[in-house]
Amino acid sequence: IIIVATLIDRSPLLLLSGLGAMSAVLLLVYKDTLLSFVASVQLTSNDMLHVGDWIEMPQVGADGDVVDITLHTVKVQNFDKTLVSIPTWRLMSESFRNYRGMQQSGGRRIKRSLFIDAAGVRFLTREEEQRLSQVQLLSDYLAGKRQELQNWNEALGPVADLSANRRKLTNIGTFRAFALAYLKNHPNVHPNMTCMVRQMQTTAEGVPLEIYCFTTTTVWADYERIQGDIFDYLLAVLPEFGLSLYQQPSGNDMRVGLAGRTAAEPMPRRIEDMSEA
Repeated sequence: IIIVATLIDRSPLLLLSGLGAMSAVLLLVYKDTLLSFVASVQLTSNDMLHVGDWIEMPQVGADGDVVDITLHTVKVQNFDKTLVSIPTWRLMSESFRNYRGMQQSGGRRIKRSLFIDAAGVRFLTREEEQRLSQVQLLSDYLAGKRQELQNWNEALGPVADLSANRRKLTNIGTFRAFALAYLKNHPNVHPNMTCMVRQMQTTAEGVPLEIYCFTTTTVWADYERIQGDIFDYLLAVLPEFGLSLYQQPSGNDMRVGLAGRTAAEPMPRRIEDMSEA
């Protein structure tokens, strides 16, 4: 700078101010390009994004597969076949979810709760224990549990005569054991990943029993089919344990109550019939 200033007979401060102004203009004009270039280098070096990855970025409306990565933009095809172009620099400055790890693991998580009506939770009767012991998935569990409870109650001595002191099998606990055994024997539930049925904190909607497991496939359609089959069966088998699913009163429930009928009885088709009833 000093040599050039001497040759053109100008002050070095003038050259420095000119370079500063030029740099400011260049940075302003090529801001997105420079940010995108740096972001592209970081995405590549950190192995954060590939073509074909399923990413989710709600703040820009992206939820689908990456179809193209350029210097300035990343193009995502959503599952509804719409296209979203995301500036590359936003993928570094904001968070996004990449499902590549899930796809590479070979299993996709199921995490959904059944809300059991708390009014139906109770101890099992001796007849119900005998009937449920014939269920193949419960036979070993009930045999071991009965022996455990028998040893516990015998150790109490004379106070074991009081019902409050004795341990008993509950219908919700037995159902939880059945659901876990069902999942572990399901051919489409991954045997080497976490599998459990846990009871969550009771809420106004009932007692949540959370199903937590992984399927053996990551294909979306197959995953939804497997998840639906599991919950279809668990919902249908609930009455076998004297349990029911919590459900807020619907319009039909109100009509049944006003008509003075039970839920199993047919409803009248006309309001006049209801008034007569």
